[in-house]
Amino acid sequence: MRGLGITALVIVGLLLVSTAVNAAMERAEKSAVPAYGERVPVGGGVLNVYRSGGEGQPIVLLSGLGTPAPGLDFAPLVRELGGFDVLVVEGLGYGYSDMDGPPRSNENISTELHDVLAREQVRQPYVLAGHSIAGFYMLDYANRYRSEVSAVVGIDATIPKPGDGQVPEPEPGFSVERALAVTGIVRAVTFVAPGLLDPDSDAYTEDELHRMRLMMSWNLGNPAVADETARIANNAAALRDVTYPDDLPVLAFIADESDDSTATKLSSAENLLDNVSRHQILVIRGSHYLHWTESKRISAEVREFLISE
Repeated sequence: MRGLGITALVIVGLLLVSTAVNAAMERAEKSAVPAYGERVPVGGGVLNVYRSGGEGQPIVLLSGLGTPAPGLDFAPLVRELGGFDVLVVEGLGYGYSDMDGPPRSNENISTELHDVLAREQVRQPYVLAGHSIAGFYMLDYANRYRSEVSAVVGIDATIPKPGDGQVPEPEPGFSVERALAVTGIVRAVTFVAPGLLDPDSDAYTEDELHRMRLMMSWNLGNPAVADETARIANNAAALRDVTYPDDLPVLAFIADESDDSTATKLSSAENLLDNVSRHQILVIRGSHYLHWTESKRISAEVREFLISE
């Protein structure tokens, strides 16, 4: 027992030292690495917006759950969408936005997005494009602000599952991801094996990859994303029986990951878009993060879809 106690004290001591070193390194990194985008205050906090500055139609990009640096994660797609006025809006808990705020409900996320686009004076109507869990928020947003949206583009977007049961409000809990980040373990992993958490793609610069590793260490498991993760079931329940407006064009990309999920995702997309008069569903071979490797294809299909609108 004495030996176990000494071992435990040594481990706790090492974790405390590692946590202190990690905090000092994070402060130094944030001082040395220039931030991208513009921080815009809204009702729930401050959101960071990266804008390409193109003169064409505005396209608003929304990331998947827990993406540490959406402005960098979408970099290959932003480059391929040259000419459009592309905005990567980083929600609370993402990129250079605030790491905490109001509950991450569909309504709050949509309201914050609407507020930030208004403050940025984005020309209407704009295209909403989003990856993964952003499928929830695009569906909610398009119904709240139909007149402001010209089209929706889903990149392997998540579709709420049907159901009729009650979903309780999530309770605060311990975040393993945050513990790994705060204690410096994530930093150690990215240092020892820098390619382990990198996008599986050759479309990024070395600087982009380096900064994404840093921001993984800074942002992983933060309070806003932890709350958003806990509310997935609640947000899905709030969207039961909700569909896109009949007259809103929707382009849906589905990732074919060579498993049984492809047929399920295809069927869900067909059911969701059955009422939409103009929609297109494209199955592309690749991982869930299609924009890592298929940005050129995605851009070409988006351009064609919007031209024929």
